[in-house]
Amino acid sequence: MKFNESILSSLAGIFIFAAITGCNEQPVESAKPRVIISSDIGGTDPDDFQSMIHLLMYSDRIELEGLVSSPFGDGRKEDFIDMIDIYEKDYNQLLSHAPELPTPNSLRAITKQGQKDAAPFKGYTTPTEGSEWIITCAKKKSEQPLWVLVWGGIEDLAQALHDAPEIKENIKVYWIGGPNKKWSINAYSYIAEHHPDLWMIEANATYRGWFMDNESPDELKGDAYYENYIQDRGELGKDFIKYYDGNIKMGDTPSLVYLMNGDPNDPTGESWGGSFEKIDRSSRNVFIGGSTVQDTVAAYSTIEWRFEGPELSVPEDSVVFNIEVQNQTWPGYYLGNGTYGVKYSSKKPEHGSYKTSSSIPEIDGLVGAYMSTIPWPGKATADDYQLGPNWYSDRQNPALYIEDQQGAKTISKYRKEFLMDWAKRWKWLEK
Repeated sequence: MKFNESILSSLAGIFIFAAITGCNEQPVESAKPRVIISSDIGGTDPDDFQSMIHLLMYSDRIELEGLVSSPFGDGRKEDFIDMIDIYEKDYNQLLSHAPELPTPNSLRAITKQGQKDAAPFKGYTTPTEGSEWIITCAKKKSEQPLWVLVWGGIEDLAQALHDAPEIKENIKVYWIGGPNKKWSINAYSYIAEHHPDLWMIEANATYRGWFMDNESPDELKGDAYYENYIQDRGELGKDFIKYYDGNIKMGDTPSLVYLMNGDPNDPTGESWGGSFEKIDRSSRNVFIGGSTVQDTVAAYSTIEWRFEGPELSVPEDSVVFNIEVQNQTWPGYYLGNGTYGVKYSSKKPEHGSYKTSSSIPEIDGLVGAYMSTIPWPGKATADDYQLGPNWYSDRQNPALYIEDQQGAKTISKYRKEFLMDWAKRWKWLEK
């Protein structure tokens, strides 16, 4: 009997250890996808809150190893914590239907603060709690890859790759680009230039099929889904109305459901999270001295303007001017040897213009224009970033567009299927 008690005591110790080690080595391998979410929740777009509610309700389907607060905007780690607090109020009721849902405390323990600002011109700065957590989880011994789902700026992933490039062998990335790429272009261009062998899904437009709903049944359009399936269901349902008045957007959710439907190791296959094609280059256009309306670039490409001016006694990558593009402002940098530079990426096809402002006369008041067109990645140029064999992006087939959104129909055709699956979980919260 003493011998058996000793064995039981040892086993209990092992299980307790496994439960608290987080991203450290664990003795039991899970068949669920291992996931870190990097999100700009609380930033410029409230749709991340909608996606977070969906994530929490489906968190039994994945092994969630991290929640990282990333740029752009004022979002912080506390925004994750606030959503976990709401989840906690519904937790017991959800648990009776999905017993493998993670506890609120376990989620709080893996919530980390990432970079708060966009990266400078070079694309990285210093480590953050979030970037170091990505490295820790990526280095965990596992036969499964770590899926890094990026819902906002890609700064923390860029920092992690800079600090520990060997983690590329262990991770797969699904990034909701488009507007996030616009604000995170410095970090993105660093990754494309220095880590082209990364396994990456770059969804610049495909994700829009989640909420472009003109062809949806009436009961799923606009706020009808909220009224029919979410309203008056739990604390999470009460919170959902705060974002877009209950209208479904959730533009980041395709990255999660990509792991729940279809074969995630084959981005070219069918999935609720979209279908993609390989690309061997990332479009980039470098304009020395500026660009004009005659200059055409691919939408979502890296536009890099370089200007000549006086040599300065300031560190390279210092912000010394601003550039206004489409009524929004970006910092411009001193690159050394009298060269000044700034990067931009259009989130859609557009006729754009820019104007610089600076206390340096030679850099002040410079104006120009450009035209961005589809499809991405567009016409090849000598400036393009050459990519490795595992980089995927939006399908170029015109039959898969919704309006000018490339590849969006690869998601929208499953709209009824994935929303009705979610409706079953909302029913769990009925009183």
